[in-house]
Amino acid sequence: MLKRLLIIACGAACGILLATAVTRFHPAWSLWPNRDVARDTAIFRSVLSLVGENYVDAKDADYDRLTHAALEGMLRSLDPHSEFLKADAYRELREEMDGKFGGIGVQIERRDNKVVVIAPIADTPGERAGIQRGDEFTKVDGETIEKIGANKVIERLRGKPGTKVSVTLYRPSTKATLELTLTREVIKVGSVRDARILGDGIGYLQLTQFSERTGTEFKKALKQLQSDGARALILDLRNNPGGLLDAAVEVAEPFFRPTELIVYTQGRTADSREEMRAGANAGGLAMPVAVLVNAGTASAAEVVAGALKDTARAVVVGETTFGKGSVQTVFRLKDGEALRLTTARYYTPSGVSIHEKGIEPQVPVAVSPDDEAKVRLQRLRRDITDPKEFAARFGFEPIEDRPLQAALDVLKGVELFTARSQAAPAN
Repeated sequence: MLKRLLIIACGAACGILLATAVTRFHPAWSLWPNRDVARDTAIFRSVLSLVGENYVDAKDADYDRLTHAALEGMLRSLDPHSEFLKADAYRELREEMDGKFGGIGVQIERRDNKVVVIAPIADTPGERAGIQRGDEFTKVDGETIEKIGANKVIERLRGKPGTKVSVTLYRPSTKATLELTLTREVIKVGSVRDARILGDGIGYLQLTQFSERTGTEFKKALKQLQSDGARALILDLRNNPGGLLDAAVEVAEPFFRPTELIVYTQGRTADSREEMRAGANAGGLAMPVAVLVNAGTASAAEVVAGALKDTARAVVVGETTFGKGSVQTVFRLKDGEALRLTTARYYTPSGVSIHEKGIEPQVPVAVSPDDEAKVRLQRLRRDITDPKEFAARFGFEPIEDRPLQAALDVLKGVELFTARSQAAPAN
């Protein structure tokens, strides 16, 4: 029997999330009348037989190859996130869900036959090489994307840790072409990248993805920040491509009361709505929160930002998010293969769909890709505190993290307003 795995897609990735995912297994079902399936299957079988028996080059008319090509083309005609997964690709998808996988560490998506970087993963070969969001892969090991095929880029970028891969990228923001040679690594992604007190009782916590461990890691880090005196929180979701929806719900839970709606998905039928609510142990934490987002904030990360904004539990600061609100279901097939199919969209508690729209910040702060790359490097190398040493090492002096400063200003304003309100005499 077919099984299905429900996922929220963020985008294909090389050495990271092929599809950021919500993992649930359900019995399979069919929405197509059997007579339609039988009729169309008969047409396919007829064409397959004619090609296999009569095409001029027998080696190109192998039935297995033709069938797989037909499946790939059929799914590709639907949307960028539906696809047929061969056994290797499906196995890699499952490995990625565990938060440990090989590659160069960038999130990518296919857009109009272009392979575009959503964001590099922190402290990976891709980030260290200076790859930025918006960069477009044009070649892998000297072969053009047109020749390889956009769907095959991920396979080409993967490989044994320690081996090298050469890539060519086009950067639309500067019209520059970049030639890079990267050494593949086993990418181990910890969800909590940074957690500290910034001063004035404001805690800072950066999440890089949403994996099976994220909820536990987040709650532990949040508890430690509170023990260290945090009265307010900046949750940094910039360049977070998403991940497991269950993990997103776990991250949002401390700020919601038990049974409150955090997010829901809606498929093609009225009865396909699925609601994700805060659990019985949800915290109901009343803490001023600012959420940092940018164009690389996607999928499950948008669930958290959208839920907190939608319920007035946080102020969103930064740029409009990526806008990935489609839900994919992975159906396991025979021989280790699988089908990934878009089956629903997800919505904020008030019913807002962010698919292809994104979440708009309440405090907009635009940052160029170059400045963003500088700030990311500064966060990565906070151990170098001397600006002159930093400039000598990396070729530029540290710059202000303007979205972070805006978030600090927002929270300080909230605290000041709250203090004055509490101090005002009652009428």
